[in-house]
Amino acid sequence: MTTALDVIRADRVLTVVRAPQIPDPLALADTLSDSGIRAVELTFTTPDVLAALRAAAASEQAVVGAGTVLTGEQAEQAIGSGARFLVTPGLRAEVAEVAARHDIPVVMGAFTPTEVMQALDLGAAAVKIFPARALGPGYLRDLRGPFPDAALIPSGGVNAGNAAEFLAQGAVAVTAGTDVVDPSDVAAGRWSEIAVRATNFVRSMK
Repeated sequence: MTTALDVIRADRVLTVVRAPQIPDPLALADTLSDSGIRAVELTFTTPDVLAALRAAAASEQAVVGAGTVLTGEQAEQAIGSGARFLVTPGLRAEVAEVAARHDIPVVMGAFTPTEVMQALDLGAAAVKIFPARALGPGYLRDLRGPFPDAALIPSGGVNAGNAAEFLAQGAVAVTAGTDVVDPSDVAAGRWSEIAVRATNFVRSMK
């Protein structure tokens, strides 16, 4: 069975959606997957995110996950709503425990080498290096030294102008944020504009 991490590794990108509302989560997920970004992270910072997850999970192409997961309860709720992967902003042991129990990959947030080690010890399938803008692509190269086999995914400040460099420096994938899914575009349902941005982002990675 293809896992969410398989999809993320294959596409080398996932997108995180932070918006005040998502009028049509299924249309958003399909728009992104049709544009080359199949892994879609909907966050707990969005109102009614569980309903959005249930709607988006009906997509035949997209792999939908939950982000900004802070507690075991949220992890259970997200998985029950169709999330196929979980993302945390930092080290969250109880989220990792729930993910392992359901055989769902968790991408755990970290920044320092110590935090990367702790995330891996907790069972993270991949480690989100956040905020990536702080030290740039070169920091990924530095982390690859002590962690050559870790799946590192930069997030925060990744855009069409630097995504390829993050990948060249050792990231297994990058996180596309507002550069693709601008909150105002999402809230207004401007799917065609999001499709153009997503397509351009994917092209920039080559």
